Amino acid sequence: MSNIHPTAIIADGARIDPSVTVGPYAVIGPQVVIGPGCTVGAHCVIEGRTTIGKDNRIFQFASLGADPQDKKYKGEDTELVIGDRNTVREFCTFNRGVPGAGGKTSIGDDNWIMAYTHIAHDCHVGNHTTMANNTTLAGHVLIGDWVTVGGLTGIHQFVKIGAHAMIGFSSAVSQDVPPFMTVDGNPLSVRGLNAEGLRRRGFSAGRVAVIKQIHRLMYRQGLTLEAARAAIADLPVAHPEATADVALVMAFLASSSRGIAR
Repeated sequence: MSNIHPTAIIADGARIDPSVTVGPYAVIGPQVVIGPGCTVGAHCVIEGRTTIGKDNRIFQFASLGADPQDKKYKGEDTELVIGDRNTVREFCTFNRGVPGAGGKTSIGDDNWIMAYTHIAHDCHVGNHTTMANNTTLAGHVLIGDWVTVGGLTGIHQFVKIGAHAMIGFSSAVSQDVPPFMTVDGNPLSVRGLNAEGLRRRGFSAGRVAVIKQIHRLMYRQGLTLEAARAAIADLPVAHPEATADVALVMAFLASSSRGIAR
């Protein structure tokens, strides 16, 4: 294909849509699938059982689908799945999963992933996230939709970040971050709710008011987590427009395994 540079190495078996552009000295392995409209930059290495959707832009020197950095890994057939319309900047590293945890690392759609970001084995990233330079995800991290992560931030293995949360620059995230909250620091602290992010996404004043009340119940009224959960569960009675937002928070709190950032 004319849009594949002659110095690129494409293994037999790779399934690459004819519309894909591959830059010089890129290396693509035999189990790789790349959908229409993608661009693969110079010197990228894409290997293993890696499936990439449509209209992704992968910049030079990225490494996608390499073996997981897990001493228990013994060469099993695991995978990396990347959705549509993602931007992956220079020197990003995304690893495949390990068998004991499902064997799959996944990245959703419309994510903006900046240079030197590392996404380790069995991480699952949602849609519309932003990860600034040098974001580091250890294994088994879950990132919800519309999350923003500041540069030079490290996220501990098995941590969950709820939808619409924002993590400030150079933070050490070792506990779960509930949806809608803004956190930063080392040790990590909750600074408030992500009001600007919610405004940009068109949340109504009524929904934002309920989310503010969720923040107060969890962080400003001295309640135990169980008491805060009970109070949050009652909010939709008076504020039915926020039923889905309350349900999102309640489901997140029920699934937390590392404790909630306070």
